[in-house]
Amino acid sequence: MPIESGSCASARQAKQKRKSHSLSIRRTNSSEQERAGLQRDMLEGQDSKLPSAVRNTLLELFGQIEREFENLYIENLELRREIDTLNERLAGEGQTIDGAELSKGQLKTKASHSTSQLSQKLKTTYKASTSKIVSSFKTTTSRAICQLVKEYVGHRDGIWDVSVAKTQPVVLGTASADHTALLWSIETGKCLVKYVGHVGSVNSIKFHPTEQVALTASGDQTAHIWRYIVQLPTPQPTADCNQVSGEDEVEISDKDEPDGDGDGSSDCPTVRAPLSSLKSHQGVVIAADWLVGGKQAVTASWDRTANLYDVETSELVHSLTGHDQELTHCCTHPTQRLVVTSSRDTTFRLWDFRDPSIHSVNVFQGHTDTVTSAVFTVGDNVVSGSDDRTVKVWDLKNMRSPIATIRTDSAVNRISVCVGQRIIALPHDNRQVRLFDMSGVRLARLPRSNRQGHRRMVCCSAWCEDHPICNLFTCGFDRQAIGWNINIPALLQEK
Repeated sequence: MPIESGSCASARQAKQKRKSHSLSIRRTNSSEQERAGLQRDMLEGQDSKLPSAVRNTLLELFGQIEREFENLYIENLELRREIDTLNERLAGEGQTIDGAELSKGQLKTKASHSTSQLSQKLKTTYKASTSKIVSSFKTTTSRAICQLVKEYVGHRDGIWDVSVAKTQPVVLGTASADHTALLWSIETGKCLVKYVGHVGSVNSIKFHPTEQVALTASGDQTAHIWRYIVQLPTPQPTADCNQVSGEDEVEISDKDEPDGDGDGSSDCPTVRAPLSSLKSHQGVVIAADWLVGGKQAVTASWDRTANLYDVETSELVHSLTGHDQELTHCCTHPTQRLVVTSSRDTTFRLWDFRDPSIHSVNVFQGHTDTVTSAVFTVGDNVVSGSDDRTVKVWDLKNMRSPIATIRTDSAVNRISVCVGQRIIALPHDNRQVRLFDMSGVRLARLPRSNRQGHRRMVCCSAWCEDHPICNLFTCGFDRQAIGWNINIPALLQEK
């Protein structure tokens, strides 16, 4: 008759313990409803000035907390039993394999290694459970800080870029794959002007710093400079769009996307021809921007070059070469003659035109995938976003390594920085928009649900710090732009 080994006996004993433990868990779960009823009866018997609905909500929340920690406690006991069993098995195996007792040092090493693994598992379980509790308390605060104010619907295809005018009247501009650029009244959401001069996707829109002139970049290999004249309509009362919690997430099908003709953009004034056309690229012009002063403009193209133009003559001043793959974005410094270009070659480059006789270039290497955008902040900082799911903050005086790194769960598209408050808005492929500070601390996430937020990829974000109603705008491939009111003082206080 075979004799049962020590290791088999210990394994069977552990199995019996787990079986009895699972029975105790079922008994615990079956008694939860009875216990909740007793607690509710006790609470109702106490004198309180809280409304009954509030008391019931608090009771339910604290009941959830109690159940979470009770489950953690039970799992902790089970893990401790497994540790003891594992130590016994290691001791038995040590005698069998070596034919003699292993030294205490060897046994201690093996046991400590196994214990550390189980301890890490316990920590992970604890963090995952408690994060659910914490998020339930953050919901109301997040909704109060980030509120959807207005939706701008009228494009027939996805919106690649969004921008805000720097001069009065302040209007919103959107660039779309439907070959048009639209200007909107921020307060009413009404389309004011439609530009139809391009014959390809409009990939970027930027406003002149002092005049009512716009600069658009297109897939037709050109950038157009065109003038607009707008008259703002009378503001209408804004509907309350903030009844849904910012933590609610519901999958939406394409049939629920806004209709391209929803706000009647087809009947607004149309601009059909540009003041001038910038033609020097041999590929898609993916982005364009004004240099400080507005007398020069820079474009970025899939032909791997960026071009600097004289606006008055439309002549090419410099061709900026050096990137190994297609460019994805370009941005100019608000007060200095500096340009930053990003590329699919995983780098972005800083071009310095402050000296009229020469221009220098510095290369920043730190991402492992396409750099989707790089933008200037106040001072000597640049923030870059990438398809490698990271955002990095750089000091222009030290290019070797970033001073802060933000890691996310999705590719990052065209970012923007609130210069005054130093807040970074991150639009993602997964339809999320998150807010971080310059040190990498997460501040908030914009609401996304079946009633508000983007339904498809968010392509771009743009801050408008001085506007009293909307201070952040986002656009996406769901064919709409959204205006948000971010309570920045409350946001920073929460941090």
